[in-house]
Amino acid sequence: MTLEDLAKNLRQTHTNIHLATADTFYWSPSDKTVYYDSRDSTTEGLWALLHETGHALLGHTQYYSDIELVQMEVAAWEKAKELAKEADTVIDEDHAEDCIDSYRNWLHRRSLCPACHLSGVQIDNNHYTCIFCHKKWRITAERFCRPYRKIVA
Repeated sequence: MTLEDLAKNLRQTHTNIHLATADTFYWSPSDKTVYYDSRDSTTEGLWALLHETGHALLGHTQYYSDIELVQMEVAAWEKAKELAKEADTVIDEDHAEDCIDSYRNWLHRRSLCPACHLSGVQIDNNHYTCIFCHKKWRITAERFCRPYRKIVA
């Protein structure tokens, strides 16, 4: 199955989801569109389209904590596996786990206390606190950048 065949199939079976071509794969809740790179004819491209469609079908719009983002990623991969069955294909379990692991690793790096290097807990969108040394640090809201952590007073 080609990426365009899959996109056509998804458009027919999920008429409430809008799909459009772009330079990368992502779900945009603001315009309710799954964007996909039509030039990516790899198997991984098919899986990415299924994954982003999973986000759309699950109604993922925003998250309030880092762990919630990871949970949404897991749920989107589970939905993608269901969609893959409908499309008579299979998503490689190792690929899905590698993708989820990238979020788990991101979460772990953000949660490490800059003072004592033990894992802290998120207390709001932009802050973690350490239950061991009681330091508090600020984190960026960005998901795709290096997780800088700055201790706050």
